[in-house]
Amino acid sequence: MLLAGVSVVAGCRVADIDGITPVPQLLAFLPWLLVPTGIALLLALLARRRTLLVWGVVVLGLLAWYIEPYGRTGEPGGPALAQLRVMTSNVEFGRGTGSLIEAVRRRKPDILFVEECEYGCSRALEDAFGGDGGALPYREAVEGAGSDGSVVLSRFPLRGAGGVRGTMGMPGAVADVRGHAVGLQLAHPMPPLPGQVGVWRRELGALRHYAANSRGPTIVAGDFNASQDHAAFRRILDTGLRDSARLSGSPRTPSWPARTTPEFGAQIDHVLVSADFSARRAAFPRISGTDHRALVVDLTLHQRG
Repeated sequence: MLLAGVSVVAGCRVADIDGITPVPQLLAFLPWLLVPTGIALLLALLARRRTLLVWGVVVLGLLAWYIEPYGRTGEPGGPALAQLRVMTSNVEFGRGTGSLIEAVRRRKPDILFVEECEYGCSRALEDAFGGDGGALPYREAVEGAGSDGSVVLSRFPLRGAGGVRGTMGMPGAVADVRGHAVGLQLAHPMPPLPGQVGVWRRELGALRHYAANSRGPTIVAGDFNASQDHAAFRRILDTGLRDSARLSGSPRTPSWPARTTPEFGAQIDHVLVSADFSARRAAFPRISGTDHRALVVDLTLHQRG
């Protein structure tokens, strides 16, 4: 029974599909499926069941193969134009706002993406960092209650860019980074809850469409509610965007659930960048009041070609 359950999930990964509930939910924790597979192998060994042993070894090999990071790597060839620090954080209905403000003051990001930033969170961030003389005076936001609100704050001048439509707010903007236009898109599709997998897949598809049609330097950051083990997320990477955490050497560091099992979670919060950027380091600081860790990455914008 253990091998059969894991085999269904591994088979969907091999077939490059997300399947139906509960497969999308289990795919987020693909590396941890090594545990039930190992237990099944031990039981097969104790029972001296050769067929089950071979089956378990095959499943174990598949899991080990697909744990390898997915997506493109490589350094841009052009000279460096600007350095910037990007931070993203899901503050869980605004509950982590106070802790995030403290973290922003310590980390000093140049661009900040905040998901589930309801009205109170939006006002608090504006009071802390907005206005003349503020650390992040420029903003684009979708105001909303609960999980619907999202905000992009920036040290660099912004102009609105429409954003991607979704159930929850996903604002977009174009930043003027020392004279270079950089497209910004906040990501916060619906999670793959039972009965909502179709919505989740469709909204990730909308983010893929944005990435595929972007021209010039681009950053897509936020809570994707998906990991590299989801086919819908890999389709975004296939457009040419790169996962900055992987570029920085942290391809599997969990970002959720930070409150319950922080060391045995999944990386569903990402900062994806076009090939114009290199990434030097990534950190996942704990934000109290939310079940997501934040993600902070140091990027360098390079000249194309």
